[in-house]
Amino acid sequence: MVVRLSKCLLLASTALFFTLIVFNNTTDYNTNYQFVRHVLSMDSTFPGNHGLWRAIDSSIIQTIFYTGIILWEALTAVLCWWGTIRMLRALRAPAADFNHAKRFGIVALTLGMLLWLGAFIVIGGEWFLMWQSRTWNGQGVAFNNFTILGIVLLYLSLSDMAEVSPPKRDPVEP
Repeated sequence: MVVRLSKCLLLASTALFFTLIVFNNTTDYNTNYQFVRHVLSMDSTFPGNHGLWRAIDSSIIQTIFYTGIILWEALTAVLCWWGTIRMLRALRAPAADFNHAKRFGIVALTLGMLLWLGAFIVIGGEWFLMWQSRTWNGQGVAFNNFTILGIVLLYLSLSDMAEVSPPKRDPVEP
């Protein structure tokens, strides 16, 4: 029961994390929009960069990118919350039912990892050369978030075994 509950709490924490990201990105829209705008426009990469042909200066496309990120984060948050609820409902159910209840959480965590790896590290970091910027480089944060989500995903993905009754007494005690 403790392992199941810990999986539920970690997924709920991830749900709260993505919920707060969406909250911050919508209530303080301009702050992170500026981040996305600068990354896409590549205006702080190395001078004379030969990859500047990739830059996107259109504010409409920049807004579409940013809106897409927020929607992706919102979907991830909803799926995390839904997965948490399903797992909590199956907390005392047989192992097979609890394992089945984890699927929304697994999908949500995978989406979150794809956001941080695909959108921020691969597209932002390499395609738009975000790593060259001293000011608008989010690769460290993206890596941290990707790693945290990956650890939670690995733990959540571990198959839940049938609960074993606790020993009558502590096996260490005589």
